[in-house]
Amino acid sequence: MNYNGFQELAATNQWSAIWPELSMAGIGLLVLCLDLFLPSSRKRLIPLVAIFGQLALLAVLVMGCGCATESTGPLFGGMIESGPYTPYMRAFFVLSSTLVCYLGVSYLSRQNLPRSEFYLLTIFVSGAMMLLVQSSNFVMLFVSLETVTIGFYVLVSYCRYSPFSLEAGLKYLILGALSSAILLFGIVLLYGAASNPALAQSTTDSMNFAALGKFIAATPEEPLVLVGAVLVLCGICFKIGAVPFQIWVPDVYQGAPTPVTAFLAVSSKAAGFLVLMNLVAGPFAALSKLTVPLLSAIAIITILFGNITALGQRNVKRVIGLSGIAHAGYLLVGVVAMAVGVALAPWAIIFYLFAYLFASFAVFGVMVHLAGVEDEIQEIDHYQKLAERQPFLAGVLAIGLGSLAGIPPLAGFIGKLLLFIAAFQAELYTLLGAAIIGVVISVYYYFGWMREAFFIKPALPGDEARPSYPMPGAVGIIHKLTLGLLVVITVLMGLFQRGIFGG
Repeated sequence: MNYNGFQELAATNQWSAIWPELSMAGIGLLVLCLDLFLPSSRKRLIPLVAIFGQLALLAVLVMGCGCATESTGPLFGGMIESGPYTPYMRAFFVLSSTLVCYLGVSYLSRQNLPRSEFYLLTIFVSGAMMLLVQSSNFVMLFVSLETVTIGFYVLVSYCRYSPFSLEAGLKYLILGALSSAILLFGIVLLYGAASNPALAQSTTDSMNFAALGKFIAATPEEPLVLVGAVLVLCGICFKIGAVPFQIWVPDVYQGAPTPVTAFLAVSSKAAGFLVLMNLVAGPFAALSKLTVPLLSAIAIITILFGNITALGQRNVKRVIGLSGIAHAGYLLVGVVAMAVGVALAPWAIIFYLFAYLFASFAVFGVMVHLAGVEDEIQEIDHYQKLAERQPFLAGVLAIGLGSLAGIPPLAGFIGKLLLFIAAFQAELYTLLGAAIIGVVISVYYYFGWMREAFFIKPALPGDEARPSYPMPGAVGIIHKLTLGLLVVITVLMGLFQRGIFGG
């Protein structure tokens, strides 16, 4: 690269464009410094700094300061590019990270585990996700994705004296390494094909999404391109828990600490789908003849597999994991509609992700409060007579599960409705039918969970031999306010959508 080329490259290094990500890094480093220098008696301030620091950043993001809704063009030599979804997803990841840190306070209060490291890892992983969804180059995508994945390796196995957590961490490590290898092999094939000087359409910047997209548009039938694209999509499907790459989900969701399970269920899934959207609308836009049938088949199988396998589960963390597979299938319907060219599809996906965030954290907030020291052993039976013992928690659980099931007038219903409208506009009638069947099936296990909380079952012979579960403690005012706010937002998003996402 000559001097002028270096100057042009340096001119694209606009650090002010990634100030939210730098702010997250600053909050994480502040947490680390406080852990190093504060006396033990003052370290209880660390979670407050982590939570309120992110809340301040979230407030600035929500007010829209410095966040343009239009693309600012390639930055840092084409490594990242902000798009119309960037401001919303930045707020999404910061909000999710804040709630994970909040749940972590309750979880860690019952565990003899390092605390500062939990908040530090959560913040850094969230910052990496914010960069991941802006990646416009495969180098940046892979580096940021591996930063996220390595952080999750530690977080999933964070409860180091729990065999469930260690087993979950080992499984996630092995299968995560396999998915990374598949993804990297696909990237290598695309790089090799696009850089082949024997092809007239070859490019010297084949890792860049824009340049690669032009090459693929000129050679959509190239075998290496097709195989590489399939492998890249397979690597991303592992991250979102789509069939047949879902094998890790139930065990990892059960074994991981409950706040980490929430982090995986919400943020990790959202990051994977934003990357998938960027690929489908970017370099793989000319491969719709491949991506549409492939992702359609994966979506149908994912919806049916997730919902059917959740029917017989009694462990609530496994229920959440398997239902999360089904939700990945619903979101894939939106991705396929986006690949077909439906303008509503990307915004339907964004709305669905936000609705999923609020409902999921409402449910996880109840789970964290009811969990004991061994929080991986959370059965549906633990929720018996919850409405009688803790009516507030039972109400929050009902709203959260109702939204996840798609019951009107909650936000989850509107999210599913928008995805179904996008599928209808794209004439994806088979996908639409599978999604509706999946919603009907999901009502059974979601309402089965609620039935345990609200209805008293008649005594049966042998019930006296069943274990009795401890009475949950009183709900603190901060926890009530947090869960109440999540419930209110879930209801309001279901009733009022005007003005959301600039619509």
